[in-house]
Amino acid sequence: MTSSSPDWLMRGTSEIFPFSTDSENESENLVKLLQKCERPLRIKLGIDPTGSEIHLGHSIPFRKLRDFQDAGHTAIVIIGDFTAQIGDPTGKSEVRKQLTTEQVRENASEYLAQLRPILDFDTPDRLEIRYNSEWLSTLDLSKILTLLSTMTVGQMLAKEGFSERFDKESPIFLHEFLYPLMQGYDSVAVDADVELGGTDQKFNIAVGRDLQRYFGKKPQFGLLLPILIGTDGTQKMSKSLNNYVGLREDALSMYSKLEKVPDALLKNYFELLTKLPLDTIPENPREAQKLLALEVVSQFHGKEGAKIAQETALNLVKKGDAAAAQSVPEYDLSGVEFPAKLFYILGSSGLCKSSGEGRRQILGGAVRLDGDRISDVDLTFDTPEQLTGKVLQVGKTKFARLV
Repeated sequence: MTSSSPDWLMRGTSEIFPFSTDSENESENLVKLLQKCERPLRIKLGIDPTGSEIHLGHSIPFRKLRDFQDAGHTAIVIIGDFTAQIGDPTGKSEVRKQLTTEQVRENASEYLAQLRPILDFDTPDRLEIRYNSEWLSTLDLSKILTLLSTMTVGQMLAKEGFSERFDKESPIFLHEFLYPLMQGYDSVAVDADVELGGTDQKFNIAVGRDLQRYFGKKPQFGLLLPILIGTDGTQKMSKSLNNYVGLREDALSMYSKLEKVPDALLKNYFELLTKLPLDTIPENPREAQKLLALEVVSQFHGKEGAKIAQETALNLVKKGDAAAAQSVPEYDLSGVEFPAKLFYILGSSGLCKSSGEGRRQILGGAVRLDGDRISDVDLTFDTPEQLTGKVLQVGKTKFARLV
């Protein structure tokens, strides 16, 4: 990519396609199009709200979308209320559960609320929020047949998720073939100039280009962004893997997770989640972790909230410190018979009134261990050594260091 590329465009970007370094034709070079365009470009990002919570991994393409907004272009957020009822088969080894219209609409509302700290919702002409049921629900059989005729079964089976399921003789239903075609048709409907997505979305974005060309429109550029590795340092960030940082988490929980990001991921996290110059990152990994946590938490809770979270976290990890002893009471595990379930420890420690309340608090998502949310109500520890030194938390105000 050329040295004249805007820094905001290239930062954290995995691939822009098509991209020709020696062509003056703006149809093959997004940088040249940005330099010469006489109107705001239409930058598309589609989301299928199959859940209600967003984590930092989900935020990556929205951050790039904000960069385009700040450069004067128009963000087109497509709420896939129609396609979510099919379910994106990308990377899935089995059929996605289909959602009702009501579920999708409710999830979409939750999504948008969480995106307010990231996107510009207030500047006129900088954001369009569209629901793809607006055009997809009105397609008649003739138009659907036209869409199906643009792609072969072989092309569909070349898609990673489909090919794996086909090889394993797992069911692939015909309606799933419609997903990439319908997502691609979104680009036709909104006249997208650029579509953003994760690296796993290249196939779907390329389908959008093909369909725009088929319908006589200028094909969009695809801009791909990396998949964020979770806080475990090995797998992609996912709620199901409990290696995520949710956008709705309280400041202390966010800070506690981010200050433990593995050293090998620090540069990646700074590049994708902040605007700080990468040459200013502290060489000391511990200082870099603290700066990263402070910077990201500030985005969602303000600078003051982030500083309070940092101070609280510092007190939580200081062992033997007088201030820490006053702020975080200790609970002696010597009186606990192991193996022990966590809900029993919640009751015996006084953080909950009883073991039964401990179970309810876990089910309600209010229990954390060293900042990590606990969802397994029957979580059992075989020895006290597995817990010694860790901080057990219920809600936002009850803490106990296990000793």
